[in-house]
Amino acid sequence: MAIGNDQMIEGCMHCVRLAWAVHLMIIQDVTDARETTNDVRNISSCLEVVFSSNVFQYLLNTVLRTPAYQNDDEDMIYMYNAYLHKLITSFLSHPLARDKVKETKEKAMTALSPYKMSGSHDYVLDGNMQSQQTTESAPQTFVSLLEFVSEIYEKEPELLSGNDVLWTFVKFAGEDHTNFQTLVAFLKMLSTLASSEEGASKVYELLQGRTFRSISWSTLFDCLSIYEEKFKQSLQSAGPILPEFQEGDAKALVAYLSVLRKVVENGNPIERKAWFPDIEPLFKLLSYENVPPYLKGALRNSISTFIHVSPNLKDTIWGFLEQYDLPVVVGPQVGHGTQMMASQVYDMRFELNEVEARSEHYPSTISFLNLLNALIAEERDAADRGRRFIGIFRFIYDHVFGPFPQRAYADSSEKWQLVVACLQHFQMILSMYDIKDEDIDVVVSQSQLSAPQSTPLQLQLPVIELLKDFMSGKTVFRNIMGILLPGVDAIIADRTNHTYGLLLEKAVLLSLEIIILVLEKDLSVSDFWRPLYQPFDVILSQDHNQIVALLEYIRYDFLPQIQLRSIKIMSILSSRMVGLVPLLLKSNSVSLLVEDYAACLELRSEGCQVIENSCDDPGVLIMQLLIDNIGRPAPNITHFLLKFDLDSPVERTVLQPKFNYSCLKVVLDILEMLPKPDVNALLHEFGFQLLYELCSDPLTCGPTIDLLSTKKYRFFVKHLDNIGVAPLPKRNSTQPLRISSLHQRAWLLKLLALELHVGNATSSSHREVCHSIVGHLFGRGETEYDSDNKILHPLLQSSPEDTASRAIGRCKVLELLEIIQFRSPDTTVKHSEVLSHIKFGPVADDILGNPATYEKGGVYYYSERGDRLIDLNAFRDTLWQKCNLDNPQLSSFGSEVELTEVRNNVQQLLRWAWKHNKNLEEQAAQLHMLTGWSQIVEVSASRRISLMENRSEILFLLLDTSLNASSSPDCSLKMAVMLTQVSITCMAKLRDERFVSPSVLNSDTVTCLDVIMTKRLSNGACHSILFKIMMAILRHDTSEALRRRQYTLLLSYFQYCQHILDPDVPTTVLQSLLIDEQDSGDLDLEKIDQDQAELAHANLSILRKEAQSILDLAIKDATQGSESGKIMALFVLDAMICIDHEKFFLGQLQSRGFLRSCLMNISNVSYQDNMHSIDPLQRLCALEAELALLLRISHKYGKSGAQILFSMGAFEHIASCMTHNMHIKGNLRRFDTSFGKDSFADVHRQRMIISPLLRLVFSLTSLVESSDFFEVKNKVVREVIDFVKGHQLLFDQVLHQDVSDADELAMEQINLVVGILSKVWPYEEGAEYGFVQGLFGLMHTLFSRDSTFLSSAQSDFQKQRKSELSAFRLCFSLSSYLYFLVKKKSLRLQVSNNSTDYSALVGQQQPTLSLLGYLLNSVTTALENAAEEKSILLNKIQDINELPRQEVDEIINMCVLEDQVASSDNIQKRRYITMVEMCRIAGNRDRLITLVLLLAENLLNIFLIHFQNSSSSSSSESGEAVKALTYGSKEEAVEDLDSFCSKLVPILERLEVLREDKVGHNLKVFQRLASSLKELSIQKLTL
Repeated sequence: MAIGNDQMIEGCMHCVRLAWAVHLMIIQDVTDARETTNDVRNISSCLEVVFSSNVFQYLLNTVLRTPAYQNDDEDMIYMYNAYLHKLITSFLSHPLARDKVKETKEKAMTALSPYKMSGSHDYVLDGNMQSQQTTESAPQTFVSLLEFVSEIYEKEPELLSGNDVLWTFVKFAGEDHTNFQTLVAFLKMLSTLASSEEGASKVYELLQGRTFRSISWSTLFDCLSIYEEKFKQSLQSAGPILPEFQEGDAKALVAYLSVLRKVVENGNPIERKAWFPDIEPLFKLLSYENVPPYLKGALRNSISTFIHVSPNLKDTIWGFLEQYDLPVVVGPQVGHGTQMMASQVYDMRFELNEVEARSEHYPSTISFLNLLNALIAEERDAADRGRRFIGIFRFIYDHVFGPFPQRAYADSSEKWQLVVACLQHFQMILSMYDIKDEDIDVVVSQSQLSAPQSTPLQLQLPVIELLKDFMSGKTVFRNIMGILLPGVDAIIADRTNHTYGLLLEKAVLLSLEIIILVLEKDLSVSDFWRPLYQPFDVILSQDHNQIVALLEYIRYDFLPQIQLRSIKIMSILSSRMVGLVPLLLKSNSVSLLVEDYAACLELRSEGCQVIENSCDDPGVLIMQLLIDNIGRPAPNITHFLLKFDLDSPVERTVLQPKFNYSCLKVVLDILEMLPKPDVNALLHEFGFQLLYELCSDPLTCGPTIDLLSTKKYRFFVKHLDNIGVAPLPKRNSTQPLRISSLHQRAWLLKLLALELHVGNATSSSHREVCHSIVGHLFGRGETEYDSDNKILHPLLQSSPEDTASRAIGRCKVLELLEIIQFRSPDTTVKHSEVLSHIKFGPVADDILGNPATYEKGGVYYYSERGDRLIDLNAFRDTLWQKCNLDNPQLSSFGSEVELTEVRNNVQQLLRWAWKHNKNLEEQAAQLHMLTGWSQIVEVSASRRISLMENRSEILFLLLDTSLNASSSPDCSLKMAVMLTQVSITCMAKLRDERFVSPSVLNSDTVTCLDVIMTKRLSNGACHSILFKIMMAILRHDTSEALRRRQYTLLLSYFQYCQHILDPDVPTTVLQSLLIDEQDSGDLDLEKIDQDQAELAHANLSILRKEAQSILDLAIKDATQGSESGKIMALFVLDAMICIDHEKFFLGQLQSRGFLRSCLMNISNVSYQDNMHSIDPLQRLCALEAELALLLRISHKYGKSGAQILFSMGAFEHIASCMTHNMHIKGNLRRFDTSFGKDSFADVHRQRMIISPLLRLVFSLTSLVESSDFFEVKNKVVREVIDFVKGHQLLFDQVLHQDVSDADELAMEQINLVVGILSKVWPYEEGAEYGFVQGLFGLMHTLFSRDSTFLSSAQSDFQKQRKSELSAFRLCFSLSSYLYFLVKKKSLRLQVSNNSTDYSALVGQQQPTLSLLGYLLNSVTTALENAAEEKSILLNKIQDINELPRQEVDEIINMCVLEDQVASSDNIQKRRYITMVEMCRIAGNRDRLITLVLLLAENLLNIFLIHFQNSSSSSSSESGEAVKALTYGSKEEAVEDLDSFCSKLVPILERLEVLREDKVGHNLKVFQRLASSLKELSIQKLTL
């Protein structure tokens, strides 16, 4: 082969010959004899050339030791070394090669200078190094072979396993060395072979002295001892110069020490403790200045490996270092040009600056720093916070790291080794020690000095000095930025092209870690240290290039840790620098930075390796960075990295990920395909969270929602079919994946729920997405629509009960619930209960329960999901500290058995803590997914249920399933709360579905039947719901908060069952509406009533089965619970009484003493007691609920219920409560214009105490009707009268209210007071209280007003109707009282009050017949108007389908129903709502008609009594009778009576002509009464 003169080609050809020779060696066994002879000849010729040209050295120099090879990818290097391993083992296993190696070894021993190692070690090499230089310039082939083998196995020691060929070669190569060159090469090879545990054991055995004659451990230690003795003797003899240390000896010792270091470092942890019991000889040469620095470096490197052999050795090493090693002398003027004095001490400063600096090699300093760093890293006592290391710190700060850029370096690798050692020291200082409050004061006081540098050394703390450096931009900061500022591209180039690239890479990593540590600590002191020291971000922002350089390291993909640190710096700066994005926009690397982040995220998504710790996952950190910055002021980093438009308002951005490469495009691509779910689970989870947060943010929601609603993405609804309902990974094997899978589904569901909630219905894309989501949730995944865009549900076409049984596994929304219906790991058990069975468990429990551990730096931390977890590393360290404190002798004198036992117990506790963390995370993930499920169900039910057919069936299905889940034993308490909330929503929507939006709206017309033919679940379905609600309430694991929601659900159910017909539409109105439609047979009101009664009886029967348990819970909550719990429990008891047709619950409550307890509570409540509490209204609400319950008992059970309350002393308790709460200031104005505390307090008192008490008193007066009129001493009457007398002020103030200015509350109280007085005051004979005059005065006020006043002038239509009813109800109460006086007490009224007679003046306060006539006229007018309105309304309802839209909208606007109608609603829905509202108004008019008819009847009876009494007198006495009637003269009496009768007759005629078809009531008796009175009136006129 022609090779020419090119040395490179020649070397390559020799390498080919080596490979060819090895190939022939391998195939020699399978070839025939003739070919074998030729192969042997070829092998020999090739080997001759290989060895003569020293191919091994060529491979070392041009391949293995080049930066391209050293810095290549680890996998590639492993592959190369594996091939070289195959080559060298095949080579050394062949006899021809072994012979050639033997020959080469002999030549080397002969050619190289002899190296004699005699027993006395007196022989030293000649000082003339010329021969050695010649030899080194042309290395011997044998030496190159040894170095070649070392290089192969240095990075892949696992290839040594079972390699007998190599160990045979080792034994051969180790024999009979006659020079130090081959010895050094052999020992270097041994150090490489000791890089594994197996190799370390073999090498240790080889050097025990039995294998080699002259190479052994004893040789090493003997040599060290001999030299130490020689130097010691020289010092004792006072010689001027110490003996010279021969280079050969030094290099051999360095090689020995390298083997020692590798053997100890990689040896078996148990066995190596006995290998080298005495390590003191390693220290004895360190202090001598004639010992070469590189030997000192080797000694210290070997010493550092013993730190980890045994805990006892650490203190031993510290002691030997203080005894033997060079001191670190740091004077007060450190760092300011040390003055060299005549008595200069040979210390580390001198060796660094005078010895190593001259040679431009720094092995001693590097090893010194590494040894100290290793020792400090093992320190566990941080009490002095590094004060004992201040000398070391000052040495590194002032003499090593400070001037390192100005030093000269013969080997660049040493420069970066020095830098890495310094940075490791700084990084340890910052991470091991925290800032305390006293540090702040010390620095503040020092900053006031003119020379802060004069701080005494003993007062300095390394961590404080470092912070001061960075916060003032001093030495360390400048040097670190000098490392980083060349930029990521320059670092990448150096990393690739230089052998020190890996060291530079490590320096960059440490620099970034230090910057992060400073950023984490500086804010705690920056506010106090200003202005001398600034926050670190302010220092960085002084030069924008510094920040850009730090952030650009995201591009450095050789070492992911550097990318992680860069992301962390971005996260910190983005939270602290408001102007970070504008700063980045000014740089030239804007687009590159955005693309670099996207590329990093994309590369992570394409990886195949699971990253266990999420803190080491660049993808997760980028996602967290984006999520954390969403809510920060715009423009923020999230907007920047996702390519939002930063030149205009962010909310106007049109996102185009297809054209802009950014993290948004990568995230969307990841979520669209969901690649490698086991590897990228966290990326998928945080991707969905990112989109949800973007859609929730006010600025980014618009662009993001519009983007996700496009056809390409559609909010990833398709994933409901794969990840949504996919089985969960198993807990035992893949619990982290199981947790992430739950969170993925949770965020997906929340994202879909958000679109359903805020999606714009007018946009076709959003409308289609909402249809698709609802279709996937409630259908089979395929969306089907009817003609009105309603989604058809093929599973819900039958009864709810059948649906629940057949479709439970086919509806995705239910499948999603099934996913989370598993028993969650129990994390609620106290630590002490679990740890009590483990040794050191109580210690661990104390650690976890100590409040100090909750703070930062404790044993807890918050994960990226917000879960508070146990920090395993901090927990382990704290456990060991506690064990050492409790057992001080453990670390020093403890036996191996004791240490092993402690170690095993600690490991057991750590395994428990890990499992506890995972269980806690899984429980949180389960709750999170349930939250997402509940949100999408509630939003669908509340806002998008109209998209579905068979809505009631769907709601029943959801209600039934959620109730089943909440009562399941696998359901935790927190889950039950959320499921109950879903049940409440479904129940409320079921109630709304009956009256708001019936299915008949899909038809073209609306009929009167639609008012009542609403869809209600069958009785069987209702019974099923009630039974499951009972089971849910009675579940074993419960709480008051859960029961409050369950009580709400139960109350909602009772409301649902209460009315089949619309409760606001009276039956009389329905009957009048359905006269024509009943012929069809579709409606039977009696059947409906019967069905309603059956349901009520069935409900009561179900309640009675569980009555004891339910009542126990409800009564417990009502008496012992919180105020809100009491209120809900009282409401539930109230609802139970409502359906109690058998007086069952009355007996239960009475026998348990609950009613008496309620009365006692009422008497003890004082509103003033709660004026200054957090929420006094809650106690008032509880009082109001108790009063409502007692009122319900009185109403529901009639006189028997009232009698029970009366027998328990109800009036006494009511009076006590009224007395405690009647501190009323001023008059009883309801809403004062001054909205002060007293004003609102009075309003609350009136509404929540006074009115309910008056209602209860009024209800108890029903017992008065059963008492005999003449039984004045009747007990009930007397107690009511005593109550009235005891609260005369209240009754007076109520009666004297201005009716024209009274609000709804005031009118109710007036009605109640009038009702109470009208029942009992006729029995009172005394007149000193003035209540009769008050009632008469109220009559004058009300009766003299016309019908327009009684109808009120309220602007609100609804309030106007209520006010009108209230006014006429008050008139009716007053007329009833007056009728009672006229009929029972024989009171006679004047015709008018025009008389001037004295007796007339006395009775002036009494109402007159003229006043009553005026009232009758107003009543007649109101009756006519109400009848006409009702008739018109009924006609309009009959013709509802003929009404134009304009008129329909006018009715809607008049009734203030705009909130019930959307602009997009069709005319059918508008007509339905209008029809229902007109039915309600008609019902109101019907109630008014009933009331005014009764009022008119009272008035007519009063007139009739007066006329009949006057007519019964004889004709001769008629004049006197008339005069007696009018208290005036005969002429005046006749004149007044005639006038009155003349006005009365027309009114009576109007009443006679009222039509029953319009009024809707039977008027025969009423009109007969009017006719009789008319006849008498005419008779009076004729007299």
